[in-house]
Amino acid sequence: MKTTTRRQMLSHGAAIAGAASTGFLASGASAQTGKLRVGLMLPYTGTFAQLGVAIENGFRMALNEQGGKLGGRDVEFFKVDDESEPAKGIENANKLVQRDKVDVIVGTVHSGVQMGIQKVARDSGVLSLIPNAGVHAATRSLCALNVYRTSFSNSQPTKALGKLVAEKGHKRVVWITWKYAAGDEAFEGFKESYLAAGGTIVKELGLPFPNVEFQALLTEIAAIKPDAVACFFAGGGAAKFMKDYAAAGLQGKIPLYGSGFLTEGVLGAAGAAANGVITTLHYSDSLDTPRNKAFRLAYAKQFKMQPDVYAVQGYDTGLLLIQGANAVKGDLSNKPALYKALQGAVIDSPRGKWTMSAAHNPVQDIYLRVVKDGENKVVGIAAKALSDSGAGCKLA
Repeated sequence: MKTTTRRQMLSHGAAIAGAASTGFLASGASAQTGKLRVGLMLPYTGTFAQLGVAIENGFRMALNEQGGKLGGRDVEFFKVDDESEPAKGIENANKLVQRDKVDVIVGTVHSGVQMGIQKVARDSGVLSLIPNAGVHAATRSLCALNVYRTSFSNSQPTKALGKLVAEKGHKRVVWITWKYAAGDEAFEGFKESYLAAGGTIVKELGLPFPNVEFQALLTEIAAIKPDAVACFFAGGGAAKFMKDYAAAGLQGKIPLYGSGFLTEGVLGAAGAAANGVITTLHYSDSLDTPRNKAFRLAYAKQFKMQPDVYAVQGYDTGLLLIQGANAVKGDLSNKPALYKALQGAVIDSPRGKWTMSAAHNPVQDIYLRVVKDGENKVVGIAAKALSDSGAGCKLA
């Protein structure tokens, strides 16, 4: 089975050949007699802990809507706290694959950790669903038949943001972020669209993840006096950045823009410091659609808290897996049919319907939002049906 799986990773043709073998089909039939084993590799401690919980909640909610089953089969969960620690990524993913023998890994948040999962997924052939981490390689140079992302690429929200900032008349901008994969790739999207629209990035500032000592950099921003500041932060660090930005006297003087993760799930912690912050993202709490309203009501009833984009991404990951599992009647070893279903899926999401790109990344609308009265208010669509380039992805 391991040899067949590796062939499947190389080409669609090999995958079909593997499916035709009697050993493959016999294994699939045997697998259907037990529970489907789902591995959750998410951060449950550290700055991204609340993101991991929201993703798991959303994922479980989708499965609960199916009676807790996938393709008619019961589900058994196995959980690993990845601690947002890239150095442990391969080890933790291998625990789920080798020790727990999961049929699918759902993870993760941190792009550096995702690279560990990516290696294990490519080596083992285990189905890998990414509910957040936007690292480009996952759906570009290191894309794989068995890896699907339900969230975004790191440059998608900021590619929509750059053009918007220039159109607002901000000709001189400072960019600030954590210096790690997600921050660097978010900058790539912003830089591409902002420079193309005629803007000038006067300074690029960064600090190591997850450092939150922003004061020195904020002092530098105050001295530069740019037209605006654009950034990428998320989780607890994002809330502290906005509070420090306001405490430094910059709020209301130098407009603050960001990838939408700046204000996701942290508006309560940021308080008044978030007011007026403008972001671009593929979801907003305030989307005025029946689908989103129904989702939010059901989530609040089930978990006694309000959902955010991470909950939606977890939910959509569940919806995608449900479509795939139903298409193969719970037999996830039927790789050709499973991949065809996942690739062709149309997800009726609270964020709006989206489809899967050829490189396995969502093709989706990016919304323009502004924080007002403790909520991310949608004020328009920054980009329609935006797709990541998928540069370097070769699946067949």
